[in-house]
Parts: sequence; structure tokens; C-alpha cells
Amino acid sequence: MNKSLLILKREYLTRVRKKSFIILTLLVPFIFAGFTILPAWLAMQNDEEERTIGVYDATGQYSGRMENTEFTRFTTIPQAEFEQIQQDIKSSSYYAVLYIPSDILATNKAQLLSDKQVTFDIKNMIGRKLENLIEADKKAVIIDGSGIPDLEEKLLAARTSINLETLKVGEKGEAVKSSTELAMGVGYAAGFLIYMFVFIYGAMVMRGVMEEKSSRIVEVIISSVKPIQLMFGKIIGIGLVGLTQLAFWLILMFLIVSGLQMFLAPDQAEMLTQSQNMMASSPQIQENAVLNIIDLIGNLNIPLIIGSFIFYFLGGFLMYSSLMGAVGAAVDHEEEAQQLMLPVTIPLIFSIIILFPVVKNPEGTLAFWASMIPFTSPVIMMVRVPYGLPAWELLLSMGILVTSIYGTIWVAGKIYRTGILMYGKKVNLKEIVKWLFYKN
Repeated sequence: MNKSLLILKREYLTRVRKKSFIILTLLVPFIFAGFTILPAWLAMQNDEEERTIGVYDATGQYSGRMENTEFTRFTTIPQAEFEQIQQDIKSSSYYAVLYIPSDILATNKAQLLSDKQVTFDIKNMIGRKLENLIEADKKAVIIDGSGIPDLEEKLLAARTSINLETLKVGEKGEAVKSSTELAMGVGYAAGFLIYMFVFIYGAMVMRGVMEEKSSRIVEVIISSVKPIQLMFGKIIGIGLVGLTQLAFWLILMFLIVSGLQMFLAPDQAEMLTQSQNMMASSPQIQENAVLNIIDLIGNLNIPLIIGSFIFYFLGGFLMYSSLMGAVGAAVDHEEEAQQLMLPVTIPLIFSIIILFPVVKNPEGTLAFWASMIPFTSPVIMMVRVPYGLPAWELLLSMGILVTSIYGTIWVAGKIYRTGILMYGKKVNLKEIVKWLFYKN
């Protein structure tokens, strides 16, 4: 029993006295508290970018009553200006133009035109304002009639739900139907997939390096190849595994969408006509909804989204897998690897934390800088691409990421070359920094 207590004491004190254990014990609660509070705080922050919304009201009843908010202003525009903006929306000073048709009370439909994808918050805010104005008018008419029976039921019937369609207007004036919700979903899914794959395959690189080091097989391997060649071969090989899986998924999705188009397209015109007078539970309406979704997907810049996804997946993977491979080469045990992985993966985890605030406002300051910083740009930029963004922002982000990859690989190569043949020595960050200055 006494011997067991001695062993217990040694195991406990050996680990508790480590600097890494003390630092992590003190910092981790604050880190996780920040991860819990930060998303909620960011979600509550108001969008402080000033925007002007032009309003062309064919009814003449609502445009002058759209109340401004702190950062959003509504300006009434005449029909002639509206028609001119339709032909050349880029030259206008408006963030978007709201078109209220004369038959809005019958159709409950309005349109929001812009040369870019309108943010989710802006669309919802405008839709709510328009609904409130229409409901107020309906209730005023009902209340003015005194002695009307079933007043409460009629007031409930006055509730209005406006279908605010978003249209993207091109340089030649052509307008295509878009969907803020679809762009938000595609961006969120793309960002989360990159996070998941970079994390999974980066950790796979680290474990592979650790296994070869612990089994001493690496000593045989580097007798034939240089350490840096070994690291590159492992990273690229595992990266190709991820690309193979992604390529299979993309091909399968393309075949599914193409099959749906071929199956539903012959009856599309007929269903579009019938849908105006049929109930929402009708099977034809459900098929028409599928067609609308397919059309909206087709209106997205699919080649740009796929190309950007592949680029940022490879960029994020090369950056993080190089660092994780260096971590695997620097340590001997899984416990030490987990401690060194935390500083490496914090930016990647942070990108997931701010994912939802960026999805809601892809044009904000947080979204811009997070899509430029190379450690978060692989996830955050993919959220912004489906919305449409200036070409210079995308090219600048890509250029910064490529430059950072070169620097990351240089750092990882230095650590890998020294650490891969070092056994039995407990390393710390100070020791690893010294390795960066060793001469070849």
C-alpha cells in the first residue's frame, strides 16, 4: 500500500508541477468563459454600418411612413428614378431599393433589389416594418367601424405576412431572384465543413507523425529522405484523402440536383401557373418549392463558391496540418501534444465561435478582418463568398493566406527537422523557439 502511495504521489506531483499544467489550469477557464460569452455578445451587437434604402411605393401609402433606424435610412424615390436604378443599380447611392407594388394587399409580396446579396438582418427589418404598416392600416379600418361583431377575430385576421423577395440586379440591368436564407445556409455549411475537415485531417497528420516517432520507424525512413520531404509527403497525402472525399460529395450533389431538374422541369411552367391558386399543402406546390430552390441555387455563383472552397480548404489544411505535424514531431506523448495543440487551434476554434455573427452580417468590420487574418480566413471567407463581395477583398485574402502558408511551412519545417529525432526530452515553447534559429 505504501508503495502504491509513493507511485501515486510521484505521478501526481510530476504532472502538477509542470509549467504547462499550471498555465493551462489558470487560462482554460477564462478561455472557455470567453468562448461562451463572446458569441452571445457578438450576436447582440448592432450592425453599425450606415445604409440608405431607396423606396419606390406604387401605392403611395407606405414609403413616407418607413421610420429610420440609427444606422438605416429610408428615402422615397419617384418612378423615373426607380426605372433608371433598375438599369444601372451600381451607380446609385442606395444599399438596396424596396419596391412596393400596387397590388401588395392582394399578393402580400414586395421586392428588394440590390447589386449584392442583402444581409439577413436588413431583409428581416424591412419586412417587419412593412408588415407593421399594413397591419396598422387594416386594424384602423376595422376599429373605425363601430358596433362590428367579432372585433377580436377580425383584428387577428388583419395580421399580415409579407413575402419580401430579394433580387440581384446585374450590370446590364438583368434581375435574378436570390435568397438571403440560401446564401446564409450555403456560407455556414461551407465554413463549418472547412473547419471540420481541417481539424480532423490536421489531427490525423499529428498522430501519424507521433506514431512514426514513437515506433522509431522514422529513423529508418529519414535515412532515405530528408525530414522536410517526409513532412510534405505526409501532409499532401492526407490532404488528397480529404480532397477525394470532397470531390465524391460534390459529384454526388451535382448528380442529385441534375436528376431533380430533369424529373421536375417538364411540368415547371404548368405548376408555376397552378401554384397561384392552389393550397400550400398541394403536392404540386411542394414540387414547385423544390423547383424554386433549384433555381435559387442555380443563381448563386457556383463555380466561384466551389473554387473558393477548394482553395481555402487546401490553404487552411496546409497551414494547420503543418503546425500540427510540427507539434507531433516535438513531443513523445499524446498528453504533451494536447497541451501544445491548444495554442495552435485557438484561432480555428475562434472562427467557429464568430461564424454565426458573420453569417448575419457578412459586410461588417468583424467579418472583413476575420476574412483577412490567415488563421481565420479559411472559415470566415467561405461564409462571405455566397453573398457576393468585391473581387479585391477575395484576392487580398487569398494573397495573405498564400504568403502565410509559406511562413508557416518554414516554421513547421524547422521544428520538424529538430524534433523528429529527439526522444525522452520534455520540450516547452521556449525550447521550440530556439529550434527556429538553428542553422541547417
